[in-house]
Amino acid sequence: MNLLEDFSPGLFIMQAIILLILIFLMMKFAWKPIMQALTEREEGIQSALDAAEEAKKEMQNLQADNDRLLKEARAERDAMLKEAREIKDKIIAEAKEEASEQGATMIENAKATIKQEQQAAIAELKKNVAELSIGIAQTVVKKELASQDDQLKLVEGMLEEVTLN
Repeated sequence: MNLLEDFSPGLFIMQAIILLILIFLMMKFAWKPIMQALTEREEGIQSALDAAEEAKKEMQNLQADNDRLLKEARAERDAMLKEAREIKDKIIAEAKEEASEQGATMIENAKATIKQEQQAAIAELKKNVAELSIGIAQTVVKKELASQDDQLKLVEGMLEEVTLN
């Protein structure tokens, strides 16, 4: 109640006029810069949010691209490994086939060589048997024909055989 007793209408009006002048001056000089600063800040925050959202989308796109590239790289790696395995198997098969062919050729050559050597040995053996037979025959004939009576007997025996046949 003490406040109502100290109330002065002139002071109140003066303070109200000063308040209105201050509000007017604030609106005239401070309100626009403050509102402009708030608007700029809001726009800055919004552009930062938009940029962050754009960056997020870009990161998702990059992640998708990375995943796609990774899948492609894996598929390419698998294809290269498959191709390398096929080439390895082909080389091994070719090497086995070539080794088999060379082995067969070597076996055929060895058989031919053995047959030639066998024929040469048989021919040599025949030659040796013939020479030995001739030597034995010469020795027997010389022994048989050493005496004249034996020679006559041999010639007569041969003549008898010739006439009998």
